[in-house]
Amino acid sequence: MPTTANKAVTIMVQGTTSDAGKSTLVAGLCRVLKNQGYRVAPFKPQNMALNSAVTADGGEIGRAQALQAQAAGVEPTVDMNPVLLKPSSDTGAQVIIHGQAVANMQAKDYHDYKKIAMQAVLSSHQRLSTEYEVIIVEGAGSPAEINLREGDIANMGFAEAVDCPVILMADIDRGGVFAHLVGTLDLLSPSEQQRVVGFVINKFRGDISLLDSGLRWLEQRTGKAVLGVLPYVPNLQLAAEDAIQAEQNLASNDTRLNIVVPVFKRISNHTDFDMLRLHPQVNLQFVPPGSRLPPADLIILPGSKNVRADLSLLHDMQWHQDIQRHLRYGGKVLGICGGYQMLGHDIADPLGIEEQAGSSQGLGYLPMHTQLHPAKQLVHSRGELLLAPTSDADAAPIPIVGYQIHVGVSTLASDARPLIRLASGEYEGCINADNNVAGSYLHGLFDEPIALQAILRWAGADTVLAEDYQQQQERELTRLAQACEQHLDWQKINTLITHAQNNRTHS
Repeated sequence: MPTTANKAVTIMVQGTTSDAGKSTLVAGLCRVLKNQGYRVAPFKPQNMALNSAVTADGGEIGRAQALQAQAAGVEPTVDMNPVLLKPSSDTGAQVIIHGQAVANMQAKDYHDYKKIAMQAVLSSHQRLSTEYEVIIVEGAGSPAEINLREGDIANMGFAEAVDCPVILMADIDRGGVFAHLVGTLDLLSPSEQQRVVGFVINKFRGDISLLDSGLRWLEQRTGKAVLGVLPYVPNLQLAAEDAIQAEQNLASNDTRLNIVVPVFKRISNHTDFDMLRLHPQVNLQFVPPGSRLPPADLIILPGSKNVRADLSLLHDMQWHQDIQRHLRYGGKVLGICGGYQMLGHDIADPLGIEEQAGSSQGLGYLPMHTQLHPAKQLVHSRGELLLAPTSDADAAPIPIVGYQIHVGVSTLASDARPLIRLASGEYEGCINADNNVAGSYLHGLFDEPIALQAILRWAGADTVLAEDYQQQQERELTRLAQACEQHLDWQKINTLITHAQNNRTHS
């Protein structure tokens, strides 16, 4: 084990494509190494995602890194994801450095900014190196994207800067797995090829013996070891880095509530809906642009990174008409963060915080006005739901926890009815006089079983008490770790760590 500062072993996982399974493998490696007794931390130099988490020190990082920190058994910090890019348009994004938004940039401008961003990346890695024994790094996209190689800070540019070994992984589900691995390796520079220590193949299904000849060929062709072939893990339900997971929990046919979520172009933190998606008595449907909202018991407007643009999309898709009809027929509507803002009278952005300066008329269901400000609210929140009791079960206090990530300040009418009483004594959110439209800035509204049950009862159905979100994620991390323990070559991986420790101790 390292005994001096800056002696942590760093190992990087890179993928041949986006969504090759890098986030999942890093989480699995972190959990197994934790179980082996290492003090381990995850790290992603640069992440582009609209799913984010709030750290205890009031910063914002990619949600995948928060999950990986949970896998490692440590608190997430901003150093675990020093650069986070949150797209607000097809060509622009909010740039977040060490947990705080610093600017909105177009892609070309950010390319010029990478030298500054790289310094933030290296300083974070340096701090983690003094606190942990092993750092497992997740790359972004593919290291062989030729147009992005200049000034790269997310893949080989980082690996070269800190001189760390790289594991290259590919998803066999996509087809052409050997071409992905060999082609990616061939497109790297000689020094980058040298630091690739082995391959991992992800999501294999079937008889592994049928792959043996290909694995032998791959090792002979490249001179690199195959470190493992991970199987497809059925129904693995871990918080997604960015892509929406649409799989339903099919454990029960006892559907009691139909919920619809319109998918905005810049939808953010859709992991809010994971516990709804997995609830055995809930039918959750994500509705993409181009489709009308079907009949449901509850419509939930999700968060958005560009709330005024997505409000315009809502009108273009005629979803506002679907919501009106839904309410006329007795349905309920709930807005979260950006979706909450849309339910008010108007949204003003005089400084052009999200894109163009201006103001948009809201849907008008909640008595409030919202104005966007440069300062972002990043805070964990705890409180009590103030839904009107519908049964004796709702008479007791309903605890709720969540986190806030938003730039808007919403001013409610003096007689507005709040949805949540925070532990600080302040009120948050709003519910209308007709008790059929509500909204809140809190992400994670559905993660606490009692709160989820109360919200579903408000929406019209008595349901069983769901699983606790943290317990559910722990169970899935255990399943992932078991697959990694069984199907990765830990003798080679542990030798790699020990060899690196010995080299650094004597350097």
